[in-house]
Amino acid sequence: MRTGGVRGAARARIAAAVCGVLVMSLAGCGGSGGGSGTQGRGGSGDSTGREAGSTGLERIPDVGDRLQRRIPDNSRQVVAVYGEGEDDADATVVLYTRHGSTWDRIRSWQGHNGKRGWTTRHREGDRRSPVGVFTLSDAGGVLADPGAELPYTRDASFQAPRYWAKSHWHDFDYVIAIDYNRVRGTSPNDPTRPEGSSKGGGIWLHLDHGSGTSGCVSLSRSGMEYLLRTLDPELRPVVVMGDRAELRA
Repeated sequence: MRTGGVRGAARARIAAAVCGVLVMSLAGCGGSGGGSGTQGRGGSGDSTGREAGSTGLERIPDVGDRLQRRIPDNSRQVVAVYGEGEDDADATVVLYTRHGSTWDRIRSWQGHNGKRGWTTRHREGDRRSPVGVFTLSDAGGVLADPGAELPYTRDASFQAPRYWAKSHWHDFDYVIAIDYNRVRGTSPNDPTRPEGSSKGGGIWLHLDHGSGTSGCVSLSRSGMEYLLRTLDPELRPVVVMGDRAELRA
C-alpha cells in the first residue's frame, strides 16, 4: 500500500465505503448470487497472434459512425468489447493500436460482461454493462503493480469479500477503471459518483471468473497483465463497449 499514517486512516475510511459500493453495485462483478464459476461460452482464453487482415485498418471494425465519432482524435489505443447480444454475458475483448492513420488489431481475449447483457441507460444494480466510449485512466488491485503504465494503486480494500463464491475471490487482483461516473485521476475504488449513485459506477476491467458480471468487463489474468503493461496514458486509451448491434448502430 502506498499510503501510511493519516493518509492510511483516510484510506481505511474510504475502503469501508467502497466495500459497501462493491457489495451493492459491483457485486464482485459476480458476488453472491453471481455466476457458477464455470466457464461460459466465451471461456477466458487468449488469442495472442495477429490475424490475417488485422493491420492497416481504416477504422475500428464493427463499430458504427455514432460511436466511432466518440473516439477522441488523439486516442491511439482502443480496447473494443464486442458483446454477443443485448441480453448475453459473453464478450470478446480486442486491443487496437493506431499507427499513423490506420489501426492494427494487436490481441484478443474471450471474456464476459454484465449478467443481463448491455444497456445504453445503465442504472445501479441493473447487472448490465453500459454501452459507450469511455476513457481508461487509472488502475489498481490487490496484487503488486505488474509494471502498469497507467497510475496503479495497490490496496487490500480491493479484496473481494470471502463470503462470495471462491471462484470470485481473485476478480480484483488487477483492475482497470472504466471512466463511467467516476473521478479520473483517483484510485479505481474511489466511491465518488459525480452523476449520482443512481447511475451506478465502479465499472472496471478485471479478472474473469468464468461467467457474467454485475456490469464490469472481465478477461483472463494474462490479458489483464498485458493490458496493464501496454495501455499508455500518453496514447489516450479508451474502451468502446457494447453488444454487437449497438456497436454497429
